[in-house]
Amino acid sequence: QVQLVESGGGLVQAGGSLRLSCAASRRTFNNYAMGWFRQAPRKERAFVAAINWSGGSTYYEDSVKGRFTISRHNAKNMVYLQMTSLKPEDTAVYYCAARGSAALGSRSSSYDYWGQGTQVTVSS
Repeated sequence: QVQLVESGGGLVQAGGSLRLSCAASRRTFNNYAMGWFRQAPRKERAFVAAINWSGGSTYYEDSVKGRFTISRHNAKNMVYLQMTSLKPEDTAVYYCAARGSAALGSRSSSYDYWGQGTQVTVSS
């Protein structure tokens, strides 16, 4: 089993930046694509970004394209989400997720493991 722990959330003003990290319990991330999702109050959990096992392919939700960057360091079992030009509408609890496949995916149902979430709040 894979245990995921997010960190790096916090309070930031609009236009600022944050870097989220996700640490996995395993020493290796063999055949696991990874994704970031977010859930705002009273809303469903929504896709943000995904990265395949090799790190050579990424996919982003339209509203974060050009602002967010997902990356991974497999030797450290770490996944990152660099967020820039943050907007108040980015405020949400951010979750990392692991998918039991090397290919990236954008549907929450295709992910097998989830972290506990980290709060990101963007003020006006």
